[in-house]
Amino acid sequence: MKIVKAFFSLAITLALIWALQTKFGDIPPIGKFLNPATGFWQNAESKNINDTEELKLTGLQGSVTVKYDENRIPHIFAENEHDLYYAQGYITARDRLWQLDIQTRSASGRLSEVVGAKALDVDRYHRRMGMVYGAENTLKGMMKDPVMRAVVNAYTEGINSYVHQLSKKDYPIEFKLLDYAPEEWKPINCAFLLKLMSETLAGGTNELSMTNVLNKFGAKVTNDLFPDYPMHESPIIPVGTKWDFKPLPIPAPPAAFKAQILTGMKMKDRVEGIGSNNWAVSGSKTASGYPILANDPHLDLTFPSIWYQMQLSAPGVNVYGVTLPGAPCVVIGYNKKISWGVTNVDADILDWYQLKFKDESRNEYWYNNQWNKVTYRIEKIAIKGEPDLIDTVRYTRFGPVVYDNAKMSEGHDNIPIGNALKWIAHDESNDIKTFYLLNRGSNYTDYREALKFYNAPAQNFVFASADNDIAITPNGRLPLKYKDQGKFIMDGSDPANDWHGFIPFEQNPTVRNPPRGFVSSANQSSTDPTYPYYINWQFAPYERGKRINDRLGAMQKATADSMRVLQTDTYSIRAQDILPTMLKYLDASKLDENQLAAFEILKKWDKFFEADSEGAAVFANWWSRFYRATWNDNFSDKNMPLNWPSMDRTEELLLKDPNSIWFDNKKTPMKETATDVLSRSFNLAVDGLIKKQGKPGNWQWGKVKKFEVRHLANIPGFGSGNFASGGTGSTVNALTEGHGPSWRMVVQLGPRVKGYGILPGGQSGNPGSFYYDDMLPTWKDGKLKELLYLQSPTEKSARIKTTLTLSK
Repeated sequence: MKIVKAFFSLAITLALIWALQTKFGDIPPIGKFLNPATGFWQNAESKNINDTEELKLTGLQGSVTVKYDENRIPHIFAENEHDLYYAQGYITARDRLWQLDIQTRSASGRLSEVVGAKALDVDRYHRRMGMVYGAENTLKGMMKDPVMRAVVNAYTEGINSYVHQLSKKDYPIEFKLLDYAPEEWKPINCAFLLKLMSETLAGGTNELSMTNVLNKFGAKVTNDLFPDYPMHESPIIPVGTKWDFKPLPIPAPPAAFKAQILTGMKMKDRVEGIGSNNWAVSGSKTASGYPILANDPHLDLTFPSIWYQMQLSAPGVNVYGVTLPGAPCVVIGYNKKISWGVTNVDADILDWYQLKFKDESRNEYWYNNQWNKVTYRIEKIAIKGEPDLIDTVRYTRFGPVVYDNAKMSEGHDNIPIGNALKWIAHDESNDIKTFYLLNRGSNYTDYREALKFYNAPAQNFVFASADNDIAITPNGRLPLKYKDQGKFIMDGSDPANDWHGFIPFEQNPTVRNPPRGFVSSANQSSTDPTYPYYINWQFAPYERGKRINDRLGAMQKATADSMRVLQTDTYSIRAQDILPTMLKYLDASKLDENQLAAFEILKKWDKFFEADSEGAAVFANWWSRFYRATWNDNFSDKNMPLNWPSMDRTEELLLKDPNSIWFDNKKTPMKETATDVLSRSFNLAVDGLIKKQGKPGNWQWGKVKKFEVRHLANIPGFGSGNFASGGTGSTVNALTEGHGPSWRMVVQLGPRVKGYGILPGGQSGNPGSFYYDDMLPTWKDGKLKELLYLQSPTEKSARIKTTLTLSK
């Protein structure tokens, strides 16, 4: 009996030990995770980190000094270029190793290796849309350039130097939660990061939903509801700018396209507020007499931040700004002479081609009056706990056939089945060279030279210099197309639908030192309709750009703080445009007590989306319900995705055609007008606010709008939690649903440059670190910190807290 009990106890003990060391679903191996020697306890970190030490690292050619300021921002001083980028890689990995890993896995379709089959759909999509294929081509472009090859290799060596010295107890906590180990960095991983940015900023598509609209409603309605230029606009390149070049011949559209559009023959979605702001003001409008540049890129706000602050200094370069963990150089920033920033252009550089296959084998497709063979790319996807998935992707002259059948495309109803994808991100490129050159630039000529190397995703590069130059260029490798080419799915058999080369770099729209004294962008239309080339038929709504241009136009004696105030501006141009008309159509005599209170709130509202504003909450809910009620009966179809008309077109109908047929709900017997829709949607908005928030007096916008900065993997407890915030997608301070200004920067050029900036988080990727979110309160308050821009490693500053020396 004793032997049986002993055996039973041993079996239970062994089973328990096995269970504690094994990962079950989303639950980490508890034994490993709680192990005091190697588990999560080791990730706790003191605020007072002692880095006044020397580390010897294999691969360095000389000595590197790293000064850390009060926010743990590294100021790196190297004796040569190799060591500068080696140190950048090493220091970035120390703070953001898991971020480096998970971003790469996402872009390369390798998430399933660590989280199992639940990530298979994402992995398969990224493989089949050509993310790996594109990264391989980008790597070729970088490695052909001896300078960039050396930079990328040095950066890679630095990351790996840190990875190689890690023991299990040092792993970032996410590795412990997911029970896997960091792996070596490879140069192609830098290219994967660029593909991830291209997907984020230039990977959306609505050709299928637009084609469905054309098929359902015909050409006349489609052209009316989806115009190529909006009613409201304040373009990036000022109206009236002369185009000082002779344009290339514009390609002729195929006959089938003209027939389709003119007669109606049949055959990832955009989200408002996704974009950024930037501007530069000439010295003629500033208190100092020198330009001021500002930039706040709007992206998903996460812990850790998408950006990592850093100063990089070596012979020939001394630059400060934000870097993208996973790529060398400063992406947005300044040096002694110049500053630059970026916003998304939203150029149409992704197209779909309908293919005609010869037979069920789909080995050949019809193009240019002959059968053409597909090529095959084998994608092997490893899945944790399951056999590998072997996926075969067909490639055509356009690119990959993303989905072969309906089952494969489940959950991706904006991807046309059996179509080939042509995407600029597939092409060979050397984009990092642009930032390498900007980091070293000193004047407008250098700025223009740097931009020649940039392909995708197309960006509005704003520029200012101590020479009192300002400029902006919607820049990238922009396809030469006929008008509206890619607005709908194209016939892949007709060579007339090919891209016809590219717009010459020097003919990309640009303006230098315009008479108005400033340049700006907020993702609105790049130009007015006089620009000879087609870039896209749709851009972000004009409201942010209009507000920025109005404020900059009125400014005199501007300061850096003037720019900060504008970055956090919450005034609604949309409300300015349409609220008076909306209120005009309400009959106050028919409103109940709560509705009348809401009506009075709106009449007194100053049109600012401040966190404590009740008017903002009423207007936002009313407009949202009015917009949905206008289009829902015609454009919600469970059988196929349909693109909805824009906010701008909806406003135009309300202001100019309140009796439009589109306000009539075809599901009711009566004929509704804008008055009816506005009245009903207003009542529903008030009822909704009462149901969720209570009586008037409790409708503050910051309470109504949920907002938080989440962990990159959405791990509970690792985010900020919900907090009150102002702004909305159509205001300059475009805060909406965890999306908004991921870096705010203002740079005052002059004899001695001064920079100001803030991240919505911190430098560290470790949730156990004080520096994980230490800058968030300053960001939430709409404030900036003066950036410490050191001129040498020996310069004294009370803000420097520790010094780390790296040597060979």
